Amino acid sequence: MAEIITAPPSGRPALVLNADYRPLSYYPLSLWPWQEVVKAVFLDRVDIIAEYDYVVRSPSTEFRLPSVIALRDFVRQDRPPAFTRFNVFLRDGFECAYCGSGEHLTFDHVVPRSKGGRTSWENIVAACSPCNLRKGNKLLHQTDMHLLKRPFRPNNYQLQDTGRRFPPNHLHETWMDYLYWDVELEG
Repeated sequence: MAEIITAPPSGRPALVLNADYRPLSYYPLSLWPWQEVVKAVFLDRVDIIAEYDYVVRSPSTEFRLPSVIALRDFVRQDRPPAFTRFNVFLRDGFECAYCGSGEHLTFDHVVPRSKGGRTSWENIVAACSPCNLRKGNKLLHQTDMHLLKRPFRPNNYQLQDTGRRFPPNHLHETWMDYLYWDVELEG
């Protein structure tokens, strides 16, 4: 029997799948708050795939709150990702490109701007504060530092693949079949 509560269903977001039943995004995980989900259901924009054991009511209707929804219209994922600090950190796996630390991350121009370096995917890396300070305004060959991996312009699929390694703090059991269905199984 579903739980009937009159308080708002905060903390019960829905996992949003594209029309092909893959998450719109892995990191951050594509979640909608319950208010957006209810609106999308009533506007007939989504299909309900799974539900919470929680009933929402209005004066004229009641239904179980969706926990997994799929968009009816496919959203293309082929546009290039935005060049943001978050996406640089995601591309680099939230690790310093020089030492691999995940602590105190900032970003660094591999070729400093004062030496003609541009602010671009190919010249910006995640760097911990100690490495960033140590490198300073120098070129790499002027230091004893080396890049663990070269910076590059990622596509959405590469960022999604990296994002799968960073699960969010809360995963509802109804989401599991849709989050990791394309992960290779161990033999």
